[in-house]
Amino acid sequence: MVTTLTGVPPAALARSGAEHPTDPLLHPDPAAAAEHAATESLLRCWARETGARPDGDRLRVAVLGGAAEITAPVLHWSACGWHRFGPATVTTAALQHGRPVDAVTVAALIAGAATDDPDPGQIADLTARVADSVGRTAEILGHRRALSATPPSPFLRAEQALLLGHPLHPTPKSRDGLGPAQSAAYSPELHGSFRLHWYAVDRTLLAADSATGRPAEELTAELYGRPLPPGTAALPLHPWQARELALRPAVAELLDSGLLHDLGQHGEPWHPTSSVRTVSRPGTPWMLKLSLALRITNSRRENLRKELHRGVEVHRLLEAGLGARWKAAHPGFDIVRDPAWIGVDHPALGEPGGLDTVLRQQPFGPADRALCVAGLVAEQPIGRLTSQLSDVLGELAARTGRPVATVATEWFLRYLDAVVLPILWLDGRAGIALEAHQQNSLVVLDAEGWPVGGRYRDNQGYYFRESAADRLRQQLPALGAHSDTFVPDTVADERFAYYLGINHVLGLIGAFGSQRLADEQLLLAALRRFLAGPRAAATGSTLPAHLLQAPTLRCKANLLTRLHGLDELVGPVETQSVYVALDNPVAGA
Repeated sequence: MVTTLTGVPPAALARSGAEHPTDPLLHPDPAAAAEHAATESLLRCWARETGARPDGDRLRVAVLGGAAEITAPVLHWSACGWHRFGPATVTTAALQHGRPVDAVTVAALIAGAATDDPDPGQIADLTARVADSVGRTAEILGHRRALSATPPSPFLRAEQALLLGHPLHPTPKSRDGLGPAQSAAYSPELHGSFRLHWYAVDRTLLAADSATGRPAEELTAELYGRPLPPGTAALPLHPWQARELALRPAVAELLDSGLLHDLGQHGEPWHPTSSVRTVSRPGTPWMLKLSLALRITNSRRENLRKELHRGVEVHRLLEAGLGARWKAAHPGFDIVRDPAWIGVDHPALGEPGGLDTVLRQQPFGPADRALCVAGLVAEQPIGRLTSQLSDVLGELAARTGRPVATVATEWFLRYLDAVVLPILWLDGRAGIALEAHQQNSLVVLDAEGWPVGGRYRDNQGYYFRESAADRLRQQLPALGAHSDTFVPDTVADERFAYYLGINHVLGLIGAFGSQRLADEQLLLAALRRFLAGPRAAATGSTLPAHLLQAPTLRCKANLLTRLHGLDELVGPVETQSVYVALDNPVAGA
């Protein structure tokens, strides 16, 4: 039997709500806690991507061709992949009792064992980025443990809650190129905020589109709020990007020629959200998705022109009648729209040009409880190991007088109806599969904390099924002509099963189990009943049957993707990431 640090089986802890008083994530030294979090993420990646299982109560990883072994005690083994481990050690023939091992060493060792022909350059890149991620996580934990203040809105609180990052990514907090002062200003977890940097773009170079009824340049002029040079439009930029752009020869030449005017930083502060480059300002009807050439996790985050077209055409498609039909079936769910963009066209800039900005609607009021799902479930090792999810469930349990595990099961069932069912409807009825991973998804809670709706956001993450092309184009002719959004159904099936099925829903179940809020097997049984029920069948989506019947699921392998040096925003969608076969815990009953 796998046990926790306290010696109590995880299911019993779920019933009791007990805490780990000695959890390694609560180490008083933020650097030590960050090291442990990074090592756990690496071991989770290893277990998922290789199919490794515990040997008794320990995970063992043979490295250096079998000459050494990394071992870690298993504190919680998750059916959905959110495992918890104790401190890792490395053992060799000369070190029979094992020595403590840091995250960078773990990364180097398992990277060498993960492929038959390891690339030294990619291993070096991975270890450097693990070191960067550990350092930034330590900075975040030190900052948050020293502060008691929280953001004023529930929306921003959840956006800034990903202190440890993606639990199944080898470098969840790596942000190449940010110095300490920049990190403090630009990081959501550090409660950063900054003024936008503005360019004025000569209208001969202006590229823009808007489905709002107003030109994009009119909207940005309002946000800028100052007179502009004659014949120009206002372009908002991330201040880090503005400094980097000025060093690019093509941009420097446009600035020298007067076709671009550097207006400097101006205006009230904006706040980075969980994606870092998407920013929000309370009281403003817009969020901005800015181009940012930083490599965050696996990709450089500059807006691609096809994504800008995609956001606008999805808005137009929904407004052409699809949105009304969807809302009639699921009134609590919608897409956070990206109905306008503005940028610069010049052949010397290339693609991406680095000067394109998305205007995203901000549909949430200051009191609305619209929470990023990844932020909701994110572990918060501050004083005690908690999460916003555990706080919500604890409040509901106290209010209703029921055990946390009972409330958690009801909350999960309501979540499936409020958030997952509408996404299945859009796939089955419209032929649009959403890249609805946890960071792209928002849950709307009522005043008590129960799920009553949801939102999806991300102009990158739409998969229009080729089988639905004719009926979609009947609603909006020329759909996909510039957005490169139609994909074969087999690709849509694979990505939809991963993003909604594995990352989102199984990740949510894994969070419940890892945080000892509910028994994962009980929630998996509840998920099976939901998927096999009449409401899921009525959506017409093929995903419920696939999750119920497939012995394995295709799963994105973040460690192997990193070791192959892939940028997930570059190239054909079919080859942007490495996928592996994962035993399907939904069909495993």
